[in-house]
Amino acid sequence: MASLNSAVLDQLDVTVAKPAYDRSRVTPGIVHFGVGGFHRAHQAMYLDELMNRGEAQDWGIVGVGVMPGDRRMQEALAAQDHLYTLVVKHPDGEYQARVIGSIIDYLYAPDDVEKVLETLADPQIRIVSLTVTEGGYNFHHVTGEFDLGNADVQHDLASPQAPKTTFGLVVEALARRRERGIEPFTVMSCDNIQGNGEVAHKMFVAYARARDAELGNWIDANVKFPNSMVDRITPVTTEADIDEIRSRFALDDRWPVVCEPFTQWVLEDRFNAGRPAYEKVGVQVVEDVMPYELMKLRLLNASHQALTYFGYLAGYRYAHEVCQDPLFIDFLLDYMNIEATPTLRPVPGVDLDDYKHTLIARFANPEIKDTLARLCAESSDRIPKWLLPVIREQLEKGGEIQRSAAVVASWARYAEGIDEQGEPIAVVDRLKDELMAIAKRNRDQPTAFIENRQLFGDLVDDERFRRAYLDALERLHRDGARACVEHLVGR
Repeated sequence: MASLNSAVLDQLDVTVAKPAYDRSRVTPGIVHFGVGGFHRAHQAMYLDELMNRGEAQDWGIVGVGVMPGDRRMQEALAAQDHLYTLVVKHPDGEYQARVIGSIIDYLYAPDDVEKVLETLADPQIRIVSLTVTEGGYNFHHVTGEFDLGNADVQHDLASPQAPKTTFGLVVEALARRRERGIEPFTVMSCDNIQGNGEVAHKMFVAYARARDAELGNWIDANVKFPNSMVDRITPVTTEADIDEIRSRFALDDRWPVVCEPFTQWVLEDRFNAGRPAYEKVGVQVVEDVMPYELMKLRLLNASHQALTYFGYLAGYRYAHEVCQDPLFIDFLLDYMNIEATPTLRPVPGVDLDDYKHTLIARFANPEIKDTLARLCAESSDRIPKWLLPVIREQLEKGGEIQRSAAVVASWARYAEGIDEQGEPIAVVDRLKDELMAIAKRNRDQPTAFIENRQLFGDLVDDERFRRAYLDALERLHRDGARACVEHLVGR
C-alpha cells in the first residue's frame, strides 16, 4: 500500500486521478488562512482543475495556520509533500478519488511568524484567502463591530511585529508592502457570512486603524475585498473514511477529504493584482454576489440549523436520516417556502424550487454521513448570521416566523445538554458554559435563552416572536421534538 507523497503518484491505482502538471514548476500566488476540509474540497480543488488545464501555474497555494489545532494539518500535509486525496461520495455508493496538488506549502505561524510575514509581503502573493469560520471575524453579533477587547488582538496591537492573529499577520504584511512600494494583495473571504468580503473589509480596517489610523485609511482605500458564496457539504474526515480509502484505492493518506458531488462558487470580480481564470472551471464570476449568498445562507445553511436540533432530539444522529423522513422534509420545505424565500432577492439563472429540492436530496445523501453533532456545533456563531436575519426581515414585513422561532427554541432545548432519553448531549460552542447555564433555566424562566441580548438583540421584546418561541419550547418539553414538528407542519 502506497503512503501518499510525490514519489508514489505514478504507482497509484488507475482509478485515482492525479495532478497532470509538474508541481515543481508551480510557484506561489495565494496564501490561505484556515486550511481545513472545506478549503481542500473547494477552493484548492478549483485551482487544481485549472492547473490540470495547463493554467494558473503561478497561483500555487501556501497554507497558513494560526490556531493550536492547525499544527496537525501542517504535519500531515508536510509528510505528504502537501498532497492529499479528495473523495467525492455519490448517493449510489460510487467513490471518485483524486489527488490534489495545488497546495505547495504550509506554514504554522507560531513556529516562525517572520517567515509567514515575509511570505505575505512577497510580491508573488497576490491573493490572501480565508476560511476561518463564521466566528473567525471577531465581531459582535448584535452591533457588528470589531472586538478590540479580544486578548490576542490586544497582544497584536501592542506587538505588531510579532502578531498572533490573522488580523495582525495580514495587516503587518500590508504595512510592509506599503513601505516597500509593493502592490497590496486582495483579501478574499470564503466563509459563510452575508457580505463576507464587506465584513472582512470592515474588520481588517478596524484592526488596522486601531494600530495606526493612517495605515487603516490606506488599507480602506487600496485593498479589495471581493464578496463570495461557497457551497459544498464537506463532513469531518473520520477514521472510517481513512480506512475506506485504504481499502478501495490502496492509498494511505494521513488526512484525506470527503465531500458530496455538488459544488458551487460565486465570486465577485474585484481583485487588486489579478486572479486565476476561475470561470474556466465552473466558478460563477459575477458583479453582485448578494442574491446568491442570501439564497445559500437562508436556504441551505439555515435549513441545516432547522433540521439539526430537532433531528438530534428526535433520536437521529446523521443529516441523511433526518432528510429521509417525510415529516422533516415537509418541515424543511415549509421553512424554505414560507419563511426564507420571501426574504430573498431575485437570483439570476437559478430556479429556486429546483434548488430547494436539490438541497433536500443533497442532505439525504447516505454516503456523506454528515453528523448532526457537526451541524449543531458553534451555534452561537451560526444562528445569528443565518437564521435571525430571516426572522427579523419577516417580522418587519408581517410575514410568518413560526418555524424559524421554533428552530431557535430547538437550539435552546438542545443547549440544556440532555436529550429526550435522558442521555447527555456533548454541546460544542465557544459560549458553551454560558449558554448551558442559561438553558438550564428554560423550564422555570422560559424566555431566559432569548433574553441573551448579546446573541438575540431585542428579539425578546417582539411579542410575535416571543409567543412563537414559547409555544415551541413548551411543546418540546411537553411532547418532544417529533410531536413539535408534527404540529408545525399541521399533522
